Amino acid sequence: MNKINNQSGKAIFRKADVSDARQCEELVQAAVEAFGSVDYCFNNAGISGESNPVADLSIEGWNKTIRVNLNSVFYCMKYQIAQMLKQGNGAIVNNSSILGAVGFANASSYVAAKHGVIGLTQSAAIEYSKNGIRVNAIGPGFINTPLLTKAGIDDKVKKSIVMLHPIGRLGKSAEVAELVFWLTSDKASFVTGGYYAVDGGYLAN
Repeated sequence: MNKINNQSGKAIFRKADVSDARQCEELVQAAVEAFGSVDYCFNNAGISGESNPVADLSIEGWNKTIRVNLNSVFYCMKYQIAQMLKQGNGAIVNNSSILGAVGFANASSYVAAKHGVIGLTQSAAIEYSKNGIRVNAIGPGFINTPLLTKAGIDDKVKKSIVMLHPIGRLGKSAEVAELVFWLTSDKASFVTGGYYAVDGGYLAN
């Protein structure tokens, strides 16, 4: 935020729990108050969730992951799209995952939520493309962020994960951001309802 403001741009920060619909609505309202419109949105909040096979997964663990990783995308989109309909245009990118396209052991709540994000994205694109609103989803592979550490992935496990990516390394946040920037830009004006992997070849295996 400071970097944007220091370069003659304008940015604001608003802390919110996106698993709470009311706070998602307030986020959109705050953006409109600050900037006059909501032109581009990237719905990116997520947690790794409880690591257990289905029969051992706690009800609380399941519900928490679904709330944060799927419900939050719906809540944000609901209010983002309502504002974009007033404007007559807008672009939304939802962060799914490679695990929105395939399964992964001991991560059923995460996998289910990320599959749901893709379905939600496609449905919204069908419903609102005629209104000038584009909606797409991206599927990052394993990205080298603090989330991996929080998920309890040590160096040994990380090496095994790297081997799942034909490119031979984990992804970088900036590489994911480039795809988001393109999807929200006018260069992607005919692109909607899609799911785009940025995964170092993970899904090609």
